[in-house]
Amino acid sequence: MAATMKQYEAMFLFGVNAAAEPEASINLCRKAIESHGGEIMVIKKWDERKLAYEIGPNKRGTYILAYFKAPGAAIAPIERDVKLSEDILRVLITDATHLNEREMALVEPQPIIREEKPAFDPGMAPWDRPSRGPRRRDEGGGEFPGKD
Repeated sequence: MAATMKQYEAMFLFGVNAAAEPEASINLCRKAIESHGGEIMVIKKWDERKLAYEIGPNKRGTYILAYFKAPGAAIAPIERDVKLSEDILRVLITDATHLNEREMALVEPQPIIREEKPAFDPGMAPWDRPSRGPRRRDEGGGEFPGKD
């Protein structure tokens, strides 16, 4: 009996060097998936971004997005191959049964939106100022309000 194929999404993270040769990175992802019985549906370079934290010497990373069908038993070996790879930094594989092929092909990176922190305004009333948390008694601010 053949294994049941499920649909998955995989986000592969490469170091910044992959940006120069995205096709080599895509082929490495393709090999990792197909060597364990997976069938690629859509695979493409997704984006290059600054990492939230450094991974080794990498401050930036290149993301490759792959949608594929594979038996459930293939996911653990794919993840193991990524851990053993010197080129692929990370992979995240999730269920993608909710997407059709058209939706997969249209997936594009979203802009990064950062919230601006309000600037301190010295003319602002004390109750309108952003809280710094409780102050210690030895900060020179006097006693805590409401304390004996």
